Amino acid sequence: MDQNALKRQVAQAALQYVEPGTVLGVGTGSTVDLFIEALAASGIRLAGAVSSSERSSAKLLAAGFAVLETEAVEVLATYIDGADEIDPRGHMIKGGGAALTREKIVADLATRFVCIADASKCVDVLGAYPLPVEVVPMAVPQLIRRFARIGGDARLRAGCVTDNGQQIIDVSGLSITDPLAMEAEISQWPGVLTVGIFARHRAQIALIGAPEGVRTLRF
Repeated sequence: MDQNALKRQVAQAALQYVEPGTVLGVGTGSTVDLFIEALAASGIRLAGAVSSSERSSAKLLAAGFAVLETEAVEVLATYIDGADEIDPRGHMIKGGGAALTREKIVADLATRFVCIADASKCVDVLGAYPLPVEVVPMAVPQLIRRFARIGGDARLRAGCVTDNGQQIIDVSGLSITDPLAMEAEISQWPGVLTVGIFARHRAQIALIGAPEGVRTLRF
């Protein structure tokens, strides 16, 4: 099976975690695009969705779902989103689609994070995928230097402006053996809006698409 077929597998499997009549948290990315298509085809009725990006909001609206602002909800039962990497404890790297800040905001509203990904995203230690960090443009040069001091090669993502009007730097060369500690540390650096380590907001459930079928991991 090709990667797209594996993504379709998990997108379909995620429907079992959608509670009809509730407000659903919806993430961003190619796997989530397929999930939105599967959700629309399923006929499941929702009270609405809280989306993590303009991209996903447009797809949800086109599929006939109401998109709500965060002020309309106090808690979400479930947030469904993908990952660029996920480790054996449910910690993730996210932000390849430049939506990490809004993804973390929506994840914070949710009681349950369901990660949908193909098996290529599973790693023993986070960091092979360059770590996205959303930053205030003024801070880019000093943050590049600061990452260099901890062994990271940080580079500005060319041509990228986030939905929040900020920039992304991608940091390669890191081995993130303690995701919670690194997330807490980098989050305090001046100029960092959001770091793409999802340790505090890790997945509770991961649906992993593999040639032998969908594996369900619980953390």
